[in-house]
Amino acid sequence: MVENIAFLLPYLALVSHIAFVILLLSLIFRNSWGKEIAHRLGRHAVSLAFMVALAAIIGSLFYSEIVGFEPCVLCWWQRVFLYPTVFIFAAALWRKDRSVFSYVLPLIVLGGIIAVYQAQVDFGGSSLLACTDGEGACSKIYVMAFGYITIPTMSLTVSLYILLLAWANKIYGKNYSHS
Repeated sequence: MVENIAFLLPYLALVSHIAFVILLLSLIFRNSWGKEIAHRLGRHAVSLAFMVALAAIIGSLFYSEIVGFEPCVLCWWQRVFLYPTVFIFAAALWRKDRSVFSYVLPLIVLGGIIAVYQAQVDFGGSSLLACTDGEGACSKIYVMAFGYITIPTMSLTVSLYILLLAWANKIYGKNYSHS
């Protein structure tokens, strides 16, 4: 069962990347064919962001606690910036506070920057930190699927989704707040 889930997660990441492109395009073309998708995305942005963050936490705990992948220093820092967002989004849902993205964006951006750095090192970029150099713990690649999906790219995906949802929320607030 664990092996099946571990096998499926990169496929889910790939599907989420395809969905991300479609959602991004629907926001870009929100005045034409993407209007309905952009409206729904913005209307449910807070709950969707909560679900994205929760899924990311479950995924990270699955990899470390069930599969046994030891999180490196950079993975821990990404977790430090991600884990509080679930509670912040939950509180925002409880209070019906659509301004929540202004509180979580700094956390998401910092986690995303770390994910970008770690991903570029995974793909042969130069290392600036000792932990990503050579045999450092951060240089271990536990997952590599489709030539680009690694744990850092999954983490980056989460950051990009929440940024996309923040943008959708902002558009919704400007255009549809009376709905």
